[in-house]
Amino acid sequence: MTTGINVNDRIAKLREQSLNTVPRLSIERARLVTEAYQKHAGKVSVPVLRALTFKHLMENKTICINEGELIVGERGTGPQETPTYPELCCHTVEDFDVIDKRDKIFFRVDEETKHIQKEEIIPFWRGKAIRDLMFAQMTPAWKDCYEAGIYTEFMEQRSPGHTVAGGNIYQNGFLDFKKKIEKRLQTLDFQQDPEAYDKQEELTAMAICCDAIITFAHRHAAMAKELAGKEESPVRKRELEEIAEICSHVPAYAPRTFREALQMYWFVHLGVITELNTWDSFCPGKLDIHLYPFYERETKAGTLTREAAKELLKCFWVKVNNQPAPPKVGITLQESATYTDFCNINIGGIKPDGTNGVNEVSYLLLDVVQEMRILQPSTNVQVSRKNPDQFVIRAAEVIREGMGFPSVFNTDAVLEELLRQGKSLEDARGGGTSGCVEVGCFGKEAYILTGYFNLVKILEITLHNGIDPQTGKKIGLETGDATQFGSLDELLAAFKQQVKHFADIKIRGNNVIERLYAKYMPAPFMSIIIEDCIENARDYNAGGARYNSRYIQGVGIGSITDCLSAINYHVYDNKNISMAELLAVLQADFEGHEKERQLFLNKTPKYGNDDDYADRIMLKVFEIFHEVVNGRKTPNGGTYRIEMLPTTCHVYFGAVIGAMPDGRKAGRPLSEGISPVQGADKHGPTAVIKSAAKMDQLRTGGALLNQKFTPQVVQGETGLRNLKDLIRAYFKMDGHHIQFNIVDAATLRDAQKSPEKYTNLIVRVAGYSDYFNNLTKALQDEIIERTEHAGF
Repeated sequence: MTTGINVNDRIAKLREQSLNTVPRLSIERARLVTEAYQKHAGKVSVPVLRALTFKHLMENKTICINEGELIVGERGTGPQETPTYPELCCHTVEDFDVIDKRDKIFFRVDEETKHIQKEEIIPFWRGKAIRDLMFAQMTPAWKDCYEAGIYTEFMEQRSPGHTVAGGNIYQNGFLDFKKKIEKRLQTLDFQQDPEAYDKQEELTAMAICCDAIITFAHRHAAMAKELAGKEESPVRKRELEEIAEICSHVPAYAPRTFREALQMYWFVHLGVITELNTWDSFCPGKLDIHLYPFYERETKAGTLTREAAKELLKCFWVKVNNQPAPPKVGITLQESATYTDFCNINIGGIKPDGTNGVNEVSYLLLDVVQEMRILQPSTNVQVSRKNPDQFVIRAAEVIREGMGFPSVFNTDAVLEELLRQGKSLEDARGGGTSGCVEVGCFGKEAYILTGYFNLVKILEITLHNGIDPQTGKKIGLETGDATQFGSLDELLAAFKQQVKHFADIKIRGNNVIERLYAKYMPAPFMSIIIEDCIENARDYNAGGARYNSRYIQGVGIGSITDCLSAINYHVYDNKNISMAELLAVLQADFEGHEKERQLFLNKTPKYGNDDDYADRIMLKVFEIFHEVVNGRKTPNGGTYRIEMLPTTCHVYFGAVIGAMPDGRKAGRPLSEGISPVQGADKHGPTAVIKSAAKMDQLRTGGALLNQKFTPQVVQGETGLRNLKDLIRAYFKMDGHHIQFNIVDAATLRDAQKSPEKYTNLIVRVAGYSDYFNNLTKALQDEIIERTEHAGF
């Protein structure tokens, strides 16, 4: 494994600062937002209130220009500082104590910050934050299901996210956007359109935000000029003068150079995540395709070299890594226990005209990933049949470094998924994947994840006739005594009723939350850059984008398949055990029943082995989930769809479930993504992809597949070709996504025992990579237990 880092002194220092700075919580944003609301709330419309709040932030938040950097701007007052969002979730002082003192994913919180939170922030926001409004409007049934772990709610502590910038920010400055807004204002019909006033307020808010982001950049320009005046080094003095010049130009005007394009995007990124998105997943999407015209023009003109472009990209990498995800507590932390903010850069794929999108910047980006070896940004390669094998092999070289990235997506499948959803061909070609695995039309779609859905828990409740055996509370339907079911089909019919019941409850809650965000928490800045919010004069959070999708993410498909396979094989087909006996064994958590547990573990057809007995059951569960959720409409014109991914929620969901018929003991993690149950796949990686490919992944908005290989498997040219061939083979079967851990279990076990020896060990968790030492022991154990393939 390569350990050297090929970076110059500038990058080495910036990287070291990013890696070694202790994460801290900043109260500055919360204070500024509170000031703005105290001044303007009740005096202006809500969109204008949000815009004036954004303006106050851009005019007053601390400006930071770190020593030696070429791309400037931080979300907090410095690197590794993260703000809070009290208008969404106003943390208690006790929350701050937990955030400060916990061993994993902590943020240091000083006493002054706690005092300000207690005396200024909490008194103003108590009862007004979206989280407070949300829980006040939820039904008892919704709360019961939430507390039981049937589902999670993404917008409990963060706003609608998972949005990607398109190409319009590279062709337009915010003065251009403002002209477009002003032109749209002039077309409003106050005589015939009953929504004209609301549209006026939204457009006015957008115009205020255009000026605000320009002001933010000009403040950076002013600081750079001031620093240049004091700088003794002629080289750094000139760099600071260039920063001032660039920040005076972008984002007011369209970028002219490669460096300006990066800085333009970065100001937009900071604007979006400062305005609202607290778990943002906001990202530049197809960065190589967006940057290539600038790169090509400048390299031909001799004003930019490949090495200079790489240095700028590395500076950009550091900027993203400086921004940890804002602090989470409770269930929100359990479903996503990481500092990673899910800014996921797409590399390769196709251009809007459908041709090969791989270019020289694509390879530059892969070089940067390999050389920087830091967690953020997340990266993926988009692999189309139109891309050369050379590109896939180069990506494989980076993958075998063992960092878990880049992940790999099937561009042709993504395109078909978007087309199936009704997107235009051009818009679909301009789309890709973000966050963990979700698809969308970049710059044109609000595709919002609404929470995870615990399929295995619903089976547990089905087996107990609507009662949660962990609490004794009836939260499901009475679908029948499981001991009276005579076949798998009868059990699945009851399961389907329960899935619909719980989906109905969740979606009803989702619709309440969607209305709350549309009414109280518009995002006028982000709406500027997402087409067609200006044309529709409607906010992003109110359905203004060209396309609007809402996702519910199914968790545990491997686990529930193996559970049902065990029931079908042993109870119905072979009659090795009765349903009553099975339920008693589960109630005992297999205590005194190890023989039965071994029967379920080792003498049952399992998903992930290309065994149709199990895989057909997987398909039946998938069809139920898809049929119940897909196609439902939202209040703001969106459409519900499904995804198959867990982040870290498969650990939390497993913790609320008792023993199950797959042999899993109570409280243990579930399978993650569409991967098999940990250790259940016995017939190699090709059997896994054949099982996974039987799922019609083209009807999802994303499906996550993890595989783990020992480093020896991918050594040499043969190893690289085999990895490339595995990816190509899976994608020919319409697989959506695959990612790899290149590490052996022995190394991971040693890292658990001696974490100080493995401070830089990075592993693939789910849709992201993280430092192994940052993971909970339960999650570490789950990764260790995943099947370790020693060959293809």
